[in-house]
Parts: sequence; structure tokens; C-alpha cells
Amino acid sequence: MRFLAVLLAGLACAVQADEAPLRPSAHLLFKQPEMLRTGQCVRYEEGGAGWVMTEPVYFLKGEVLAAEVRTRQVGKCPPMPGKPLNQYSRDEFNRHVLAHPCVGPKGVARDEQIGIVRLRVTDWETPHARKAENAGRLYRGMFIDRKLKKDMEIELEADLLGLCKS
Repeated sequence: MRFLAVLLAGLACAVQADEAPLRPSAHLLFKQPEMLRTGQCVRYEEGGAGWVMTEPVYFLKGEVLAAEVRTRQVGKCPPMPGKPLNQYSRDEFNRHVLAHPCVGPKGVARDEQIGIVRLRVTDWETPHARKAENAGRLYRGMFIDRKLKKDMEIELEADLLGLCKS
């Protein structure tokens, strides 16, 4: 009987070694599935940094349509030689965000399991100041490179979302 338990444990470890690792977004789908059930109101937020003088909080609010774990090939990030993130143009920033998650120039491409939530957009507020051009996914009525419209569908990693406040 002890041999059988050791054999099963060894097989379980071998199977897990072949599976792609879980990203935090995939863990969230397993740990808090009630948070991402169909019809749940969720928010994606940016901004709010600072202790005394806080930045405004910009948001995108929507209703969960589906949540799933997908295996995705995580490749290399698009090259932006000699530029820190805060000096990217909006197009460069969008290319970087659309490729995310990605690995650096010395990293090796690999498969990872990612928790993806598809939602229907119900409301949003985006920054318009030029300094917000490369600060987040929300900018001048856009979500990355798409013009925001009521009832449009978008997908985000689960760990980027929070529940709507009452």
C-alpha cells in the first residue's frame, strides 16, 4: 500500500512538471471563483498613487461574461532599445502592453497558464493629460488601442480586476 502511495505521488509530480506554470491571474480563478462568476460587476483601475496629493483614479467597469484559464506562449517583449517605459510613445506603449506578459531579451519563451476574464464594458473614465500617454491601458477614451464603447467586449488578466464598490 505504501508503494502505491509513493508511485501515485511520483506520477502526480511528473504530470505537473509537464504542465505550464500558473500565473497569478490563473491562481485567482481557482482561489476566488465566486468573484469572477458570470454577471459579476468588476473594475479595472489605474492611478491613485501618492500619500498626500493622490493622483486621480481612472477606471473601466464591466460585467463578467466568462472566465477561463488559457495556456499561452509567452514570447520576447518587443524591443525598444535605449528607452525606459516612461519615454515610450503611445504606439510603443501599446505594442508593449499587447505583448504582455512577455520575457526580456535574455529570457526564454515558454508556455504559461493565464487566467483571462472576458467582460462587457458598462462605464469608464480615462485620463486625457499628455503625461498619461504611456502610463496605462486607459487613455483619451481608449482601452489600449481600441475606442471604448458601451457594451463592447474586452479581455483582461483576472488579477488586474477588482469587485465594483457598492
